[in-house]
Formats: sequence, structure tokens, C-alpha cells
Amino acid sequence: MEPAAVEFDDHLFRHEAGRMVAALTRIFGVHNLALAEDVVQDAFCRALEVWKFRGVPENPSAWLMATAKHRAIDVLRRERTARTFAPELGRMLESEWTLVPAVHELFGAHAIEDDELRMMFSCCHPRLPEPAQVALILHILCGFSVAEVAGAFLSTNSAIEKRIARAKKVLAGSRKLFDLTAADFSARLSVVHRALYLLFNEGYHGASAESAVRVELCGEALRLAGLLCRNPLASTPATLALGALICLHAARLPGRVDASGDLHSLLEQDRSQWDARLVTEGQRLLDLSATGPELTEYHVEAAIASVHASAHSAEDTDWERILSLYDTLLKIRPSPVVALNRAIAVAQYRDPERGLEEIRAMKGLDRLAAYPFYPATLGELELRSGRPEIAHQHFHAALALTRSPMERRFIERRIAACLLHDPTA
Repeated sequence: MEPAAVEFDDHLFRHEAGRMVAALTRIFGVHNLALAEDVVQDAFCRALEVWKFRGVPENPSAWLMATAKHRAIDVLRRERTARTFAPELGRMLESEWTLVPAVHELFGAHAIEDDELRMMFSCCHPRLPEPAQVALILHILCGFSVAEVAGAFLSTNSAIEKRIARAKKVLAGSRKLFDLTAADFSARLSVVHRALYLLFNEGYHGASAESAVRVELCGEALRLAGLLCRNPLASTPATLALGALICLHAARLPGRVDASGDLHSLLEQDRSQWDARLVTEGQRLLDLSATGPELTEYHVEAAIASVHASAHSAEDTDWERILSLYDTLLKIRPSPVVALNRAIAVAQYRDPERGLEEIRAMKGLDRLAAYPFYPATLGELELRSGRPEIAHQHFHAALALTRSPMERRFIERRIAACLLHDPTA
């Protein structure tokens, strides 16, 4: 499925492609995933032909679904003696009396939503590494082309094509979509959480050469997390906490990049631009997640985001509370990035010098060698400590590591700030 071949709205393609593939795979079986993708491509090509002359219908989503449904019925009638389809549907697809009603039922709104969940769980097969799981979700459920997935992973088209092909072979081995009532549901749910977390982070903190923020990736993570939260089996406290985290971070997106395409740090964002609806939803999900004894990294990260969302400005933020939450997060999921964010919180709560001390005491600094916001943080704290010349050096080191024009312009603005404080820097 290549969105580049379709000339109408990309968002429509992305949103409908995943829903259609999920429904068709439920009917055809995972071993016929390629057939499901072909039917979806046929539906979009048919839309191009028809809409060119008749115009876009009032409900394009319903039109596409109806086209895919009728095409699926044609395929089943033509090939049901030559192929095996979804084994769990059995004789429903073999009898002409039950075939059409069964397909109509499987294309119902609730059935499609369940099938998207099944497809998500199937993509998160335990035999697949995390990058392959996220690549499959992007490609199958989110309608991303191979080239777009490659861009998200900073990889080549051929490498991603091979990764997706190998992953599809693993799925085909199961011959059916993941059963949401299976005994290993809870074990795979944590893998699904991780995949959606990585998907959102790739959009929010990604290293795309075009942009430091990929709003479409964030949007897909938000949509898929919503499916999980609405499903009674999947809406565990950890799921709700992940949903809260994604909502609260997604709420900041309008303030993270301005109209000129410039990136703004959390401390300098115009919070009036944050999405109040997503903030409210994030707070609601966080409250709902506070049941049971389990405390996950998603709970803690969402709690940190909640403190930021509750503050009118960086100065009004409860930095003591944030520092305490980072202490907890380090115990649950220790990492250099978490430790770096904790050091920033120390600098805000105490002073920049204490923040620098915390960074110097960190372990695993070598793992941040290619991360531009490590030297940028050093530069920021040195600048606030009154040492613009040293800050200038750190910002130049960060500039060499930038991964997008957005990041580059952001660092260049900080270099300019150093020059204002010390023209000889």
C-alpha cells in the first residue's frame, strides 16, 4: 500500500487503510494479509476513478468501507475453493447463505474496532523485536508507506522493506488474528503498551530529517491508545495511564512548534495554545488509572505531565513534586535520559549549579553521546550560571548533533543568546 499513489487527503488514507486492512484480515486470515492489502489498494484506486467524475461523496469513509466489503465478497466467492480463509470463521464463509451476512457483520463499526485491536496485538507478536512491531503498526494499522516508515526509523527503504516482510512471515505462521480473550492476553498487552509508547515518542521526540515533531505519528498513537482505553479487556490501570500520558503530551503539540516552524522547549512554550480538551481527557484517564497496587512508568510519566499541565507557567510549576516523581521513575526505569530530565528539574527547583552537579554525577553519559539535547542542556545551565563562553561551546557541540532543521534553528537561537550575554563568545 503506497499512499503516494493516492491523490486525496493523506489523513483519510491513513485512518481508513488500517481499519479496512484489519477488517479484511479478520475475514481472510493473517496468512492472506497481502490479499487484504490488495483489496484496500483496489478500493482507493476505485475511489480515484469514481470521485474524479462524480466528486467526493458526503461520507467518503463509508463509501470506501462499502467498496472494500463488496470486493471482499467477490474475492471470497471466486477463491473460496482455491484458498483457505480465516479458520475461526469456518463454514460461515463457505456457504452462500451465510457468506454475505457474515461479511456485513464483520464490517460493522464495533467489529472493525475490535479487529483493529486484534491486529495491534498481532503486530506485537512476542517473536518480533520492538522496532519490527512498531514498523508493522505504522505500515498496516496507520497506512504508512515503506518510505515513510524508513523516515521514522532513520533507515533505508530496503532495510525497512525486509524488516516488514520478515515480520509478516511471523504473523502468517499463526494463520489468525490474536484472540483478545486468550490466556496470554495480559502478557502481550505490555508489549502493545511499549509499541504505542515508542510510536508516540518517535513522533514527539523523533529524529526525522524533515521535522523534530511528527504530528501524524503522535495522532496515530493517540488514536490507537484510545482503542485500548475503550476496550473492557484492555483498559487496565497501565493502559489508562499510558492513555493519560499520550493525551497530556499531545496537548502540548500546538505550543511546541510555532507558526514559523520553530521548536520551543517546555519552559518557553505559550501554554494558552495547549489543547485544553486533551488536558482534561488526560487528567480524567490519570484519575481512572489510580486503582490497584500497580505503579508503572506510565503512571509516573503521566503524573509528571499532569503537574506541568496544571501550572500556568514554568515559574508556577511544582518542581519539588516533579523532582520527587523523577526519583520514583529512576527506580522503575533507570536511564540516562530520565536522569538528565531529573537534573533539569533539580536546576529548576534548586539552581543551575546543582543541576550541573547532578549531570556530572550521572552514569551512562556515553549513551547520550549522539543526543543533541545533552550538550544543549549543559549549555543552558552554563548560560544561566553566568558562563556564556562555556555555554557557547556546548551549544556548538549540540549543533553538530542536530537531526532536523527545527532542532538546528532551536540551537542557533541559544547560540545567539550566548552572544547577547558575551559578545566575545
